[in-house]
Amino acid sequence: MVMLVAHTPDVDDAFMFYAMINGKVKTKLKLNYLIEDIETLNKMAFEGKLDVTALSAHAYAYLDDKYRILSAGASVGDGYGPIIVAKRRIEKLENCKIAIPGKYTTAHLLLTLALDKFKPVEMKFDKIIDAVMSEKVDAGLLIHEGQITYEKYGLIKILDLWEWWFEQTKLPLPLGLNVINRKISESDQRKFLKVMRESIKYALENSDEALDYAMKYSRGLDRNLAKKFALMYVNEYTYKMSPKVVKALEKLYEMAGLEPKLDILF
Repeated sequence: MVMLVAHTPDVDDAFMFYAMINGKVKTKLKLNYLIEDIETLNKMAFEGKLDVTALSAHAYAYLDDKYRILSAGASVGDGYGPIIVAKRRIEKLENCKIAIPGKYTTAHLLLTLALDKFKPVEMKFDKIIDAVMSEKVDAGLLIHEGQITYEKYGLIKILDLWEWWFEQTKLPLPLGLNVINRKISESDQRKFLKVMRESIKYALENSDEALDYAMKYSRGLDRNLAKKFALMYVNEYTYKMSPKVVKALEKLYEMAGLEPKLDILF
């Protein structure tokens, strides 16, 4: 069997998958790779097309019957996360037209929890800054590298969803997961988890080498910023999900009124 493994075209995902894709860690599993933005992967997962995939924590709430969470590969914010930006100061975001990177993204879920009401405008995550600058929308919800580059476009931060989340919970912020299809045998699930963890370990121990590969997904970031971003989201939580992250996932779903089965492969 050949397993289809999907990740996003982002520095952090490329960084953690580098060793696996390039044979730096060994496995007898036969793996093919697919690279798409997170909301595309979320939607593909609903159709059960992917064997292993990056998935928004939000999307998992509707997919627990199809997928199992891997305890390696999570994207967790600790001191940072999605933000709302605009061209000028906005006192009240309620009723504003806000660009979002997809309705199943965790960033969008957090925004619905933080704001009573707003007008979401779905678009690709990498189109949001342009939409804000051209005033097609009042504000934009930024994920990925936009969280650390928005100021160079003259944009200002209106709402920091990490700060909102931490005030509510005092927990790290689970944003993305890596999940594996339940149709995969338990033996192969464990083999994949092992190679995923080894790939993350290799990247953290050989960060410059892994970054050389990941730079192809840097979208204009200079090397120092790309490394900063990669290490923001590939960290100790990514290597192995901690009890604090499990608790944070439970809290996120509780706050949203969602009740997925948290089946995590350790």
